[in-house]
Amino acid sequence: MIITANKSNLSGHIRVPGSKSHTIRALLLASLAEGTSYIRNPLPSADCLSAFNAIPLLGSVCTMKEDCWTVKGAGKDIHLPSDVVNVGDSGSLLYFMSPIAATFEGWSVFTGDESIRKRPVTHVIDALRQLGAEAYITRPASSSCPMIIKGAISANNSVTTDGRLSQYVSGMMMAATRLDGTLHIHLTDPKETPYLTMTRKWLESLGAKVRISDDFKEIEVDGNLSIKAFDRTIPSDWEAVAFPLIAALITDSTLVIDGVDGTGTQGDDAIVSVLQSVGADIEWDKEKETLTIRGMSHAKNGTGYLSTAALADKTLRVNLSGFPDAVCALAVIACFIDGKTILEDLGVCRKKETDRIAVLKKELTKLGADIEEGEDFLVINGHSPINKDGGKNNAFTLHGALVESYDDHRVAMALSCAGLYLGDVRVKDAECCAVSFPHFFEVMAKNGANFIEG
Repeated sequence: MIITANKSNLSGHIRVPGSKSHTIRALLLASLAEGTSYIRNPLPSADCLSAFNAIPLLGSVCTMKEDCWTVKGAGKDIHLPSDVVNVGDSGSLLYFMSPIAATFEGWSVFTGDESIRKRPVTHVIDALRQLGAEAYITRPASSSCPMIIKGAISANNSVTTDGRLSQYVSGMMMAATRLDGTLHIHLTDPKETPYLTMTRKWLESLGAKVRISDDFKEIEVDGNLSIKAFDRTIPSDWEAVAFPLIAALITDSTLVIDGVDGTGTQGDDAIVSVLQSVGADIEWDKEKETLTIRGMSHAKNGTGYLSTAALADKTLRVNLSGFPDAVCALAVIACFIDGKTILEDLGVCRKKETDRIAVLKKELTKLGADIEEGEDFLVINGHSPINKDGGKNNAFTLHGALVESYDDHRVAMALSCAGLYLGDVRVKDAECCAVSFPHFFEVMAKNGANFIEG
């Protein structure tokens, strides 16, 4: 499906879906629990549905209503996956569930769609082998699924791993609840650390004892925990908030995003302070859980002009090691900010649904962006469409074009948002947005976005 994004302005209130990260953690922990858990406001995205369909293989029983998913946990009767685990396109499910499967005697098999069968699992295999499992990739000379694992792992062993991808570390932390003793994890180069904090808070809320050093290099989780069923409401997804946020800032818009998570468990909320530092008119009312964005002529200063002029070296530097999934949204809006933006420490983005560093360089260049690619960084030399006084900026030369999503949901949403100012941005394979934001185009259209299929 090709979606054409046309010039538009946004208004009104919008609510983004629940957090994918929280939803998948909730499903897996509910499957381990004794009793029936209730997961409210879950994200009904493709990734979360893959998790919903996978956990019955461990012995849980799941039922679904529109705004509440019910999981009767397997508890003490939990068992080795009863069939091949097909994770679809969900790296989170793959990296979370495979360590849990490794706590059982016997073989388990993990595979997924074409994208998953290109994503690396060698780091998972190495970690599980250190814990006593047998683990292999089935295809010679491949670093990706299908992957087979034979447990059981033991807390008598410790693991040392780089931790640049956080998901498999979170998987080991959850798996530790099933082990006798204390699991010790040493990370040599921890990244995406807010997600480790999210996992710690989930585990502690269910009675686990977790210790993480200030530098995140040492993690300990006490095992042999009997998890009790729970009733939780999933908070809004900051990774999804980023897209209507940037869309409103680059258009003549006043948009209120409702149900915004202020708990601090999602590192992507840092995008607010990042954009405020270049002049974005954003108000975050944590008590009311609302984010109000005023873009361009609707901003309080009457222009909505975004610039790096007030920053050190007149450069916006954003270290994305803690929230790398924001790279797509930030790379797009950086093209609309006067001055240089450096998005750095994002090497992990080469191992996501696609190589996001290379893809953003290629596709934003098609729109006329001045962008440089490094091994673990992007440099965007941006121009605001307007000058500080509100007049037209002739240096701004971005334009519409036909662009590729590479079946990456965040790439598709980011490029589509750029089109709401530029017009005639045609995004191929845009239906992939459903992975994390079901009905993205329909939801945005209710607030004025002019997206046309075809």
